[in-house]
Amino acid sequence: MTPQLRQAIRLLQLSTAELEIEIASAVESNPLLDWEDPTPIDTLPGDGANGSGNGADHDDAPPADASPWDGDEPWYERIGPADSDDEPLAEQVAEAETLHDHLLWQLHLSHLSQRDRMIGVAIIEAIDDDGYLRETIEAVADSLRPDINAQDNEILTVLHQVQRFDPPGVGARTLNECLQIQLALLPEGTPGRDLAKKMADGPLERLPRIGVAGLANELHRSHEDIELAVHVLRSLEPRPGAQMGGLSADTYVTPDCVVWRQQGQWRVALAAGARPRISIHRGYERMIRSASENDAIYLRGRLQEARWLLKSLEARGDTLLKVMRCLLRQQSAFLEFGDQALRPLTLREVAGEVGLHESTISRAIARKYVRTPRGTIPLRAFFASGIETGTGGEASSTAIQAMIRRLVEGEDPRKPMSDARLAETLKASGVPVARRTVAKYREAMSIPSSQDRLRIG
Repeated sequence: MTPQLRQAIRLLQLSTAELEIEIASAVESNPLLDWEDPTPIDTLPGDGANGSGNGADHDDAPPADASPWDGDEPWYERIGPADSDDEPLAEQVAEAETLHDHLLWQLHLSHLSQRDRMIGVAIIEAIDDDGYLRETIEAVADSLRPDINAQDNEILTVLHQVQRFDPPGVGARTLNECLQIQLALLPEGTPGRDLAKKMADGPLERLPRIGVAGLANELHRSHEDIELAVHVLRSLEPRPGAQMGGLSADTYVTPDCVVWRQQGQWRVALAAGARPRISIHRGYERMIRSASENDAIYLRGRLQEARWLLKSLEARGDTLLKVMRCLLRQQSAFLEFGDQALRPLTLREVAGEVGLHESTISRAIARKYVRTPRGTIPLRAFFASGIETGTGGEASSTAIQAMIRRLVEGEDPRKPMSDARLAETLKASGVPVARRTVAKYREAMSIPSSQDRLRIG
């Protein structure tokens, strides 16, 4: 993995607030970087997107007189050009997001049976904040009883699936396994990868004691080979869960993208904080020609770092827009009609459409938010697992939850609907859902049981 690729991956998974801190730190430490004046938004090129999949000619911020529905409804709020001073900088997030939330979300989007998902939940619950599975396979099996009598090989199979989730290395039981998982994700032919895999199996532990020279002698490899493998290993994350962090319920976030509707098309643009506002300092760049040899070497090094950063920031923005356009094409009905119109959508589907790896999609949407006519929502809200309907299609779990909530809100408070009655009503509507599933969704939405909802008089 090249330094540029590592940097691009790291920047992609940062939230906009974290990205602003990263950029400020880079400008402060690198004289070849400089803050640039805001560019008028109408000069920024891009591609639009709408629900039918037809791209518009360009992206820009919504004009002040734009209407989100092309009708009489007022614009939900004036956003203004993305570089304007009056753009809302942050919004409060009502839901918390933790490593376990992130893993459970990926689990429910995976193509696993209900039994394997239950095993997956038990595994994820046993993963600590650093991302390691500290419990034994036997302890996980015990936690599943009496609902499931899972064999060790079943649990290991699901564990290997969890270990493919983002962040890379999660679900490992040892540091060695954590490093091996991450090394396996590197492209074939990555310099130092194969030797790093061999060193992670044991020799790495002896490195502090015998040094690079001793390890080179033990493994019969050159000093340079060992140093390259060590460099690869040091680029990995020994505590994969720590990078997730958690969002508390009173956390304020800055939207990464802005979505609006104009002339019948859904359009998207990067929010101000998600676009780089830095450029190469031309004064220092010109100094390289006349500087002394040592100064020129230093400046050239900083210039290369600056160019890498700008390229990585550009790649981050391109990936966010590419993913967001796909989400707009897939979930335009969700933006127009709400949760009940959310169709089943998985990371695999989006990855296949935009030509990226599932792990890249997961990083691109992790802790990312989009400002829409329905408020600021996390990008992961556009994804949902599916349940087959009586008409041969699928309904998303989010849509089914919205249906349950609507049924409960419209029920007679003196005769509240039981979970079984709710399941029967949904089945009559073409959505066959088991009573047990209704109960699970109802509890997830914090809706009391029919007995607790009963009102007398």
